[in-house]
Amino acid sequence: MVASLGQLLDLMRHHGATRIYAKKLAPNDNSKNQVYLGGDFSALNIIPHGEIYSDDVDVAGAVRDRAKALVDFYWIDEAGRHQAPNTGLILYPKYPEVRMSGFLLGCKAAPSAIMRVRDAGRMLILGITREGEVMGYAATANDPITTELNAHDWPTVGVFLELPMTMDQLESPKNRLLNELRRIYQLHWILSQKLASDGTKADYAARNGGGYTLEAELGITPNGYAEPDFMGWEVKQYGVRDFVNFRPKSPVTLMTPEPTGGIYRTEGVAEFMNRFGYPDQSGKPDRKNFGGRYDCQRQHHALTGLRMTLTGYDAETGKITDLDGGLTLIDVADEVAASWTFKGMMAHWNRKHAQAAYIPSLFRTPPPEYSYGAHVLLCEQTDFLLFLRAFAAGRIYYDPAVKIEDASSHKPRIKRRSQFRVAHADLTQLYQRHENVQL
Repeated sequence: MVASLGQLLDLMRHHGATRIYAKKLAPNDNSKNQVYLGGDFSALNIIPHGEIYSDDVDVAGAVRDRAKALVDFYWIDEAGRHQAPNTGLILYPKYPEVRMSGFLLGCKAAPSAIMRVRDAGRMLILGITREGEVMGYAATANDPITTELNAHDWPTVGVFLELPMTMDQLESPKNRLLNELRRIYQLHWILSQKLASDGTKADYAARNGGGYTLEAELGITPNGYAEPDFMGWEVKQYGVRDFVNFRPKSPVTLMTPEPTGGIYRTEGVAEFMNRFGYPDQSGKPDRKNFGGRYDCQRQHHALTGLRMTLTGYDAETGKITDLDGGLTLIDVADEVAASWTFKGMMAHWNRKHAQAAYIPSLFRTPPPEYSYGAHVLLCEQTDFLLFLRAFAAGRIYYDPAVKIEDASSHKPRIKRRSQFRVAHADLTQLYQRHENVQL
C-alpha cells in the first residue's frame, strides 16, 4: 500500500513521470460511464494519445458521431506498472467533451474496487512521461493520499489539479518558471549558446539562437519534441525591436502540417505548383512560388486563384458538426487544391502544451548576444476548438512558402513549407486563461 502522497509522487517519478496531475472523481466517473475529462478538448493537450480515428459504430440503432484515440496507460502500485491495453480517449464533438474509457479491461491489477463504484470523493492521480506514457493510481475518499490532496490548494489545469514532483518542492511549476525567467532577465546580455545533450553549453553563431540561448539558461536540452519544455510549460521566445513597446518582429508560427488531401496530395506538389504557382515576383528565372495569406475571411488570392474554407464546423455554436470535415483550399470552380482534416490537424495541435510562456528578446552583434525582457505572457488551457474559432474568424491563417526551382528541368527542386500563423496580439484567443507578468 502506498501510504502517503509523498510516496506516490516518488513512485511516479521512479517510473519516469515528469508531470503529475490529480482528478477528483464524481459518482458518474466509473467503469461504465468512463471518466469525464472536461467540457471541451483541452484534456487532449495534457493526456498523450495515439492517432485520432472515427468511430461510427451503430449502437442501439443510433450512430454515434465520435472520435477515439488510444492511450498508453499503466496502473501503478508497489509491485510495479501494469498495462491497461484498452485505455483510450473518447471525443464527443457535438457536446463537446472528452472521456477516458477502457482503463479496467484486460488489466488484472487495475483498481476495479475503486473505479467501478459510484462513491464521491475518490481521486485519480495521473503521471505523464516524456515518452507519452500515462500512469494511474486510484485512491478512495478516506485514503490518506486523498486527505493530503484535499488539504492543499493546488493549481488547476482544466479539470486537473497540478501536483508537484516532490513534497519537498511545493512551489508550483509556474512560480519556478517565473523565478528562472526573472534570473535570466537580470543577466541582461547573454552570449548566444546552445545546450548539448550532455548538458554542456557551447557558443552558437547562427542567427536563430534566441530560443536555444533561453533553453540553455533554463537547462532544457534539445530533443525530438515539438517545443521546449520546462516542467510542463512550453517556452517560446520572440524577437522585439525594444523593451518599451514589445512589438514582435514577426507573427507566431503555430504548426507546419503538410496537406493531406486535394491536388497537392493526389497529384503531387509539382502538379500543384504547375496549376497554382506563379513566377517568382523578384524575377528569379525558372522559379515558381506559392505564397500569400489564406484565411476564411478572404476571397480568392489574386496570384493563385485559391481561397480558404472551413467545412464541418459551426462558427455560431463553436462546435464540430462533421468529424470528416476540415480546412480546404479551393479554386474558383470549387475544386480542392489542398486540404487538412480535423483529425490530422488535431494530432498536430494536441502536441502543444496546455501551458505556454512567451518571452520577448533583443539581439545584438558582434558577438551574437540576447537579452530577455521582463514582460512575460503566460497562457493556459489551450483547446483545438479555440483554434477553429480563431481560424473561422480569420485570425489564424495559412501562410505557405512553397517554391520550385529549375521548374522546366527534368529534376526540378521543390521546397515545401506549410505554415499556420497568428499575430502575437491574437495569441490569447487560443487559451482559456492568460496573464501578463512583470518580472
